[in-house]
Amino acid sequence: MEKVHLKFNDRIDKLIDARIEYQNIVDEGILPTFDPQTEDIRSSEWSVRPIPNNLRDRRVEITGPVDRKMIINALNANVNVFMADFEDSLSPTWENIQNGLVNMRDAAHRTISFQHRVTLKKYNLRSNPAILMCRVRGLHLKEKHISCNNTSLYGGLVDFAMYLYHNHKALETFGSGPYFYIPKLQSYHEAKLWNDIISFCEDELSLKRGTVRVTCLIETLPAVFQMEEILYYLKDHIIGLNCGRWDYIFSFIKTLQSFPEKLLPDRSIITMNQPFLTSYSTLLVKTCHKRGAFAMGGMAAFVPSKNHDENRKILQKVNEDKLFEINNGHDGTWIAHPGLADYVNEIFKDKFDTFQTNQLDFISDEKITAEQLLQGCDGVSSEDCLRSNIRISLKYIEAWISGLGCVAIYGLMEDAATAEISRTSIWQWIKHKNKLDNGKIVDEHLFRTYLEEELLNVKNEVGIEIFENGKFDLAKSIFEQITLSENVEEFLTTKAYEEL
Repeated sequence: MEKVHLKFNDRIDKLIDARIEYQNIVDEGILPTFDPQTEDIRSSEWSVRPIPNNLRDRRVEITGPVDRKMIINALNANVNVFMADFEDSLSPTWENIQNGLVNMRDAAHRTISFQHRVTLKKYNLRSNPAILMCRVRGLHLKEKHISCNNTSLYGGLVDFAMYLYHNHKALETFGSGPYFYIPKLQSYHEAKLWNDIISFCEDELSLKRGTVRVTCLIETLPAVFQMEEILYYLKDHIIGLNCGRWDYIFSFIKTLQSFPEKLLPDRSIITMNQPFLTSYSTLLVKTCHKRGAFAMGGMAAFVPSKNHDENRKILQKVNEDKLFEINNGHDGTWIAHPGLADYVNEIFKDKFDTFQTNQLDFISDEKITAEQLLQGCDGVSSEDCLRSNIRISLKYIEAWISGLGCVAIYGLMEDAATAEISRTSIWQWIKHKNKLDNGKIVDEHLFRTYLEEELLNVKNEVGIEIFENGKFDLAKSIFEQITLSENVEEFLTTKAYEEL
């Protein structure tokens, strides 16, 4: 751990600074586009290292935090892969991080078990669990509980090095390997950094090059213009890219915050059928398959309902979403709840041929332009959505600073990515004095008025006892501060992390 920190900490510092410099350039009016200096990478012939046999079927993946019971249930679910998450669905309290690393060790060694303290129900791993993957924290997140030479370590390095070091031998024993998801990349320079980190660790542990395999989430607007370069600089280790759609929408707002013409409407309208998001998906599939890598689809964030009529509507939305991804060429998709696993598996079985496990041979000839990716979308901006975004933000931030990073709110599994959309959407509407469908102009006064009213509504929804024993006043303070800031706060989690 110390070796990795000493070798790479300064490089990460510089790359974080480069993110700020890039945003300043965009704020000055220079829109993101494809880099002419890397045209040779995009035009030349090359491919990523061949995908291991046990990773060639990733049709249904489930994700969730590194909670012990969650890990067991997810690995036992009818899915191909479980992506255990140290990032968007985990509140990085020191207790959560320590327990998470222990839980991941036990899962990799297949010794993990759990017994409920009250019901005494026991949970054990089935004999053929799903493939385990580990999503590390993004480069922007520090781990303030571990330092070297009075410098806090980067959380992503802690997660990566600890999981790899303690588990690579056990994973190999079970015919698997150290497989990771890497989030929040903003440039191919960051991909090259990760490649160097991985190669260094492989050498230190005397592992063959390519033992570590990664999937990178394309969930920032700058990264969508550099997907081929990201694959190229990680080609010894990468097996695919993923459409991190929720963070991507958040990044669209954040990156283009200075452009009033890029204002987005109600959150419910911003679906993958919108042309700018369809273009994002199409380009990702085309780029990946051209280079022999998987193109993974995005998250179905719905939580199944016990109400029959409501559940029927939920399954219809999931069906439409997954059919879109399959028809667009994706090789697999994400779900957030085990209750959707059987349903989504059937969708893939119906659409894929009998023995087909992926769509690597699906290569579109459609040309996607920068203008298409930057198009945005029109639609209504409603008071209902504004108020809903306020309540979601309050509830999620309160849960996060209380130690929960993944929360079911209004039938959706909210994590940091979806919460980011809610709070940056409000920021954008205030910044550009957006006009609601009822004629009201969104400004600071209207926001503060609705914030007070919705805080009372949250109190009524959760109940007085939960409200008074919770951290809703602190959540309100954090939310108000980042929403009324002059520029979009980079990540709500970095601000809230100060309170953990």
